[in-house]
Amino acid sequence: MIPKRDDAIKPYVVIKQSLLVSMIVVPLVPFAAVILIGGYFFYASIKSMTMDTMRRVVDDHHQMIGSFLDERKADLNWICDAYSARTLSDPSELKKVFGHLREKSIAFSDLGFFDSSGVHRSYYGPYELGGKNYKDAYWFMEVLKKGVYISDVFLGYRQAPHFIVAVVKGNTTGRWVLRATIDTQFFTDLVKSVRIGNTGEAYIVNHSGFFQTERRSGGALMTQNKEDEQNPEFHSGIRTFLRKSAHGEYLYATAWLKNDEWLLIVRQEKADAFKMLRSALYLIVIVAAIGGMIIIPLAFYLTGRIIRQMEKMDSEKGVLEQQLIGASRLAELGEMAAGFAHEINNPLQIMKSEQALINAVLDDLIIETGLKPSENLTQLKDSLEQTHLQINRCAKITQAILKFGRQGEPSPQRISVATFIPEVTAMIEKRAKVEDIEITQAVEPQLPMVIADLSQLQQVLLNLYNNAIDAILAKTVREADDIRVTATKNADGNVEIAVKDTGIGIASSDMERIFAPFYTTKPVGKGTGLGLSVCYGIVEHMGGKLSVSSKKGAGSTFTIILPAID
Repeated sequence: MIPKRDDAIKPYVVIKQSLLVSMIVVPLVPFAAVILIGGYFFYASIKSMTMDTMRRVVDDHHQMIGSFLDERKADLNWICDAYSARTLSDPSELKKVFGHLREKSIAFSDLGFFDSSGVHRSYYGPYELGGKNYKDAYWFMEVLKKGVYISDVFLGYRQAPHFIVAVVKGNTTGRWVLRATIDTQFFTDLVKSVRIGNTGEAYIVNHSGFFQTERRSGGALMTQNKEDEQNPEFHSGIRTFLRKSAHGEYLYATAWLKNDEWLLIVRQEKADAFKMLRSALYLIVIVAAIGGMIIIPLAFYLTGRIIRQMEKMDSEKGVLEQQLIGASRLAELGEMAAGFAHEINNPLQIMKSEQALINAVLDDLIIETGLKPSENLTQLKDSLEQTHLQINRCAKITQAILKFGRQGEPSPQRISVATFIPEVTAMIEKRAKVEDIEITQAVEPQLPMVIADLSQLQQVLLNLYNNAIDAILAKTVREADDIRVTATKNADGNVEIAVKDTGIGIASSDMERIFAPFYTTKPVGKGTGLGLSVCYGIVEHMGGKLSVSSKKGAGSTFTIILPAID
């Protein structure tokens, strides 16, 4: 029963699906795993590196600002130790002292001397503050209480944002205060000097969330910070976190300074902070997409190619099975033909004996009866002669069949090619004449002998004759159809036999495989693909060579070269 086409295709569909799944999923799973794992660790690495950078910046800035404030306190303590209260209370002398102070740091913008009651005894600076009483000022009460004080930014009498550094000297009855104002812009620039990426910025707020320095992205002095914590909680060390605001998502790093009264904030937009990560993720996505674009089409291409090869192999397997069946039938037919020839040969021998007996009896009758020559007698003798001729002819045919179908090991013998070729040609001439094909021979009479198995060499020549006839019959337009057989002695002294036809020829793509087993250019059912491969093996076993030259549409020439013997 012949399988339906759907049943024949179904296994290939299943195989194709399995191959596609394995060829796509198997590479993509580790590929995706590598990308995801690599992306995760890269993200963690970039995040950790960014956080570390923020911490380092905050730590460095924290130390720098702390050192700045400590140095300013030390500068005022140095003035108090170097000059007496009398000198500092003199405005002209205070001006000189301020000049020495400015030599130490340009951050100071003015200098003032206060007595224990808070009266501004002497002042040097851009404002008219001399003689004013500060006894109720918060900073004055704090400095008397603590001995040294750095204020938040406030307005004061000058009605301009500023902050001061103040120290107190003397005993309980003779205490006095030295106060210096820090240049607010200088201090703001000092804090804002940090640069991280394009959006990184640093600023200071107090414990109530009011700006003590201006913020680059917007935030004036003494205004409340609306984006960050308005009342930031205390924490030790450096704290990092991520927070959303009205203007986007920011990465923060904070640390407290000035006795935990000021909070140093360094922040950077998340998109800017993780810019490298975003670029890397884009690159990973592109690589993944390109990888998928390569893997998936390649999987389809390779799967299709594998399935086509499998279909081709199965098809060739089916053809091969049919060819093997045909070859088996041919072998059986050869054996049957040899048996038929043997069975026919026995009656022929009897007929030949009876024909000889009739001739002998007829001769005796002529002598005994004195028969005179007549037309009937002549016709009788001609008939007996024709019978004898046809019996001999049938005997030759059966002998040729028996010789061709002989079984057993090759039996090499000396063969005269000059007489052998006409004998083989005679076996195929009848078929050629029926197909209106002429076979011409050009055999040199004095050719050297060759050593070969007679039946095998006969098989080779008959196969070449039959192939030549089939090639001529395959032509669409037939003109001057002929087969030419030549046998000559070549320049090397060997015997060269050539069978040339005017058939359809052989395509150049088939030339390399023409002697391959089971390869045939004939339609299905017209050839087994075994003939030429067997012939090639037979000739090689004889020590010779079989070759072909052909051109599509212009016929073919098969050449046998056999070693000659003396």
